[in-house]
Amino acid sequence: MNRVIFSFNEVIDDNILEPVAEGYRFITPDPVEDSVSNFFNNLGEINTIVNSALQMKLDKTISSTSRFVINSSVGIFGLFDVATSLGIQRHREDFGQTLGFYGFSPGPYLVLPFFGPSSFRDAPGFYVDVMIEKDISPIHTELHHEERQVLQTLDIVDTRARLLRATKILDTAAKDKYIFIRESYLQKRESQVNDGDVKEEFEIDVHSVDY
Repeated sequence: MNRVIFSFNEVIDDNILEPVAEGYRFITPDPVEDSVSNFFNNLGEINTIVNSALQMKLDKTISSTSRFVINSSVGIFGLFDVATSLGIQRHREDFGQTLGFYGFSPGPYLVLPFFGPSSFRDAPGFYVDVMIEKDISPIHTELHHEERQVLQTLDIVDTRARLLRATKILDTAAKDKYIFIRESYLQKRESQVNDGDVKEEFEIDVHSVDY
């Protein structure tokens, strides 16, 4: 089942997402592209704040809150990542990690249509994160439906554009793309749940981009 869904996602990506992302990268000046990424990264701090608090990680809760406040104000709604220049590093926490923090096993690997790699723990966690964002994020609380759709589409295109280089590396390096992505995802999630304290390391992280 996973391989069938994986193949379906590959068709969608090859014929729609990747060409659109390449066009977006071609016509968008780098400073503008960076500002778009910064904007959505800043909104992502909301989920990190909530999940850091749920995991009782006071240091990450404070740093992520500081990042959100600074970048939303001095950084002009998050368009500029002022917090990083001040030495406040970005962290990532989601509800799947929160479940893992409290001992929930990831369970079987799962490929979701359109959304890609997940697990029996992370898929419900992803849904909770979406609900948190829906209740708190300014995109959902302040904007009209049509405006939200435009920003959500831009977020998808921007994310795919930032993964173009990783895709090219993956296409060249992986003998079995499905296996490579599965193992990369599972090891990455283990690392995130344990705050980097894992024994094994994978070669290329194709599911997140550091900026």
